[in-house]
Amino acid sequence: MKRGFYTIMSAQFFSSLADNALFVAAVELLRTGGAAEWQRAALVPMFALFYVVLAPFVGAFADAMPKGKVMFASNAIKVVGCLLMLFGLHPLLAYAVVGLGAAAYSPAKYGILTELLPSSQLVKANGWIEGLTIASIILGILLGGQLVGHAIASRMLSFDFPLFDTGIDTGPEAAIFVLIFIYMLAAWFNTRIPHTGVEMRPMPKNPLELVPDFWTCNSRLWRDKLGQISLATTTLIWGVSGNLRYIILAWSAAALSYSTTQASALSGVVAMGTAIGAVVASVRMRLDMATSVMPLGIAMGLFVILMNFISNVWVAAPFLILLGAIGGFMVVPMNALLQHRGHNLMGAGRSIAVQNFNEQACILGLGALYSLSAGMGLSAFVAITGFGVIVAGVMWIIQRWHKSNCVKYREEVEHLLEIARHDNVHG
Repeated sequence: MKRGFYTIMSAQFFSSLADNALFVAAVELLRTGGAAEWQRAALVPMFALFYVVLAPFVGAFADAMPKGKVMFASNAIKVVGCLLMLFGLHPLLAYAVVGLGAAAYSPAKYGILTELLPSSQLVKANGWIEGLTIASIILGILLGGQLVGHAIASRMLSFDFPLFDTGIDTGPEAAIFVLIFIYMLAAWFNTRIPHTGVEMRPMPKNPLELVPDFWTCNSRLWRDKLGQISLATTTLIWGVSGNLRYIILAWSAAALSYSTTQASALSGVVAMGTAIGAVVASVRMRLDMATSVMPLGIAMGLFVILMNFISNVWVAAPFLILLGAIGGFMVVPMNALLQHRGHNLMGAGRSIAVQNFNEQACILGLGALYSLSAGMGLSAFVAITGFGVIVAGVMWIIQRWHKSNCVKYREEVEHLLEIARHDNVHG
């Protein structure tokens, strides 16, 4: 791997670390403030909001500037969101601002991989970047849980600045203050990312011109016989896993009577399994083998439903590791295949923006559905059952869809697979 790749990994690690710790801090901030259950669940779709709204623009923005600068600006926006949360803006609105920064960050983060590395290293690079991201999720969730816990929070609140009142009076607020500095560290790494030398694509003077271009790119990827399958799969998996991050917190409280700090540790266990699956996939899988992982999606859905029958942490921990490993093993080759097809069809930034739009729209829709169910008084167990049925059922449909493509469009599918196979060997 080129040296610049490791700088990108460092920047991604600290930015993702802060993102996940902030999620736990925001949940606890709402809980201690007496917010209703549906508001805590709504953090997930609020984070996804700007991914969906700005999807036509962020990809072109990432392609118009050196991606290191885009990532720096995105982390600066996340800092602003944290400050707004501390200065009294409603946590849901402030968290949406952090989501704005994340929406701008993602196309640059993934798009730079296709600029910096050959196609033959994309699966390996995705495995490392996803594995490191999952490691940051594990540590971030654990960090957030510990920062809002009584032991560390009380120590942080005991510090006083002379002649200056910070206005930070609670554990979640102190945690958010600490996370600002982690975002700043990530921003510093962004300044060290090298310019790849790829020609920039200037944005049009009227940004609204990007909307029809975005929908053209979206349609092009959905029409591609491999792009549509990989896009459908990653959309579903990320849509469900994005919401499971909160559902596991709610399930841990209902099934195991866990506090936020304890439940955050169990959420980290899922991410640990995802990291294992991602690393294994990066070693064993190739671009042209990506579609072979689809049956695992059906198994993943059935495993989600089985969570309802677990009430012992010693059973829950290995079970959640296995659940995460299945998701990680699926996402890495499908992500790489999707990036490969998108890069060939429309360019890295635009293809990642299309991917983010679909995945975050799924997170937004499923998250809104879960928030609505929480507002209606339905339990976490009902939501888990619903999510499991959705994953297993939709993955079955996607698998049948791909088999139908292989019959109806056999020559086209074989040609696209041969391109992926050739690029994997000679890229």
